[in-house]
Amino acid sequence: MKDLQTSFIRTESALLVLLLLTVLAALGSLCLGAVSISPGEVAGALLGRGDGPSAQIVFYARLPRTCGCLLAGAGLAVSGTVIQSVLENPLAAPNVIGVNAGAGLLTAVCAALWPASPSAAPFAAFLGALGGVLLVLFVSERTGASRMTLVLAGVSVSGMFGAGIDAILTFYPDALNGYTDFRVGGMANLSMARIIPAFWVAFPAFLLVLSLSGELDILLLGGETARSLGLRARPLRLVLLTLAAALAGAAVSFAGLLGFVGLIAPHIMRRLVGEDSSARLLLAAAMGGAALLTLCDILARTLFAPYELPVGVVLSLLGGPFFLWLLLRQRRRRGMGRA
Repeated sequence: MKDLQTSFIRTESALLVLLLLTVLAALGSLCLGAVSISPGEVAGALLGRGDGPSAQIVFYARLPRTCGCLLAGAGLAVSGTVIQSVLENPLAAPNVIGVNAGAGLLTAVCAALWPASPSAAPFAAFLGALGGVLLVLFVSERTGASRMTLVLAGVSVSGMFGAGIDAILTFYPDALNGYTDFRVGGMANLSMARIIPAFWVAFPAFLLVLSLSGELDILLLGGETARSLGLRARPLRLVLLTLAAALAGAAVSFAGLLGFVGLIAPHIMRRLVGEDSSARLLLAAAMGGAALLTLCDILARTLFAPYELPVGVVLSLLGGPFFLWLLLRQRRRRGMGRA
């Protein structure tokens, strides 16, 4: 009993620390950049007490960018957590198994064919993300649904979708403004008009995932146990993957093909809060992913100020070594299992 109380207190403390870190990251994002703005000036601008250059920067540049980082980071991290849990694959993530690339392809199609309807982009991205994950699952099941097969199928499908994006932009070069930022993931030139439609896709999806956290806990006990408890595992997996696709697709629709948030954040959060409660893990992933992407965006615009890197470059520099470490860890575990 005492161990349970200690574990609960530790988990709640970790969630409070993550909340504080997320708030501080958001404040730092509003204050830091090519032009530094004090917290007092930021507060004045948000409360409508300022109308000078600082207030203009906060409202029209920093606030949309900060909201975009928080939304995209939370969406991708929760999506990655769900995908890894449902597929029982620690290497799975939205950018690894074709979800991001599928969302990017239909976002490019939408931008090319309906440039006057930016609000349609999140819904197109959701359909593309769902199509990507279903295609990867189909290919991996037909060729032997091992963990490594799933990753390889995802890499192949992502490559094909990436080629599709390049083909679209060959014929419609103006379809995606700032294509470099879209390809690697970037937050430059964001506006609230681009973020709000994505929010109305991601927020209901997140609430639905949270409402299914109890079923996810049962699903993680194994297929046989889930069936013995009356849970229909296959339809539940499809529903959860659909919600994960909605979360990742909403993020990709305005933030571009960001990689590694959905891979790094879930692993860190599992070490912090454990896997005893999917609800707590999902909340931790949302805050951890939001804080991670926001901090990386701060680095992207301050390291070489006044020049700015796309935030996806910073994430790739962090995520590449992390992914290699996961691969080596999996290989080492398999070697120990054979021994």
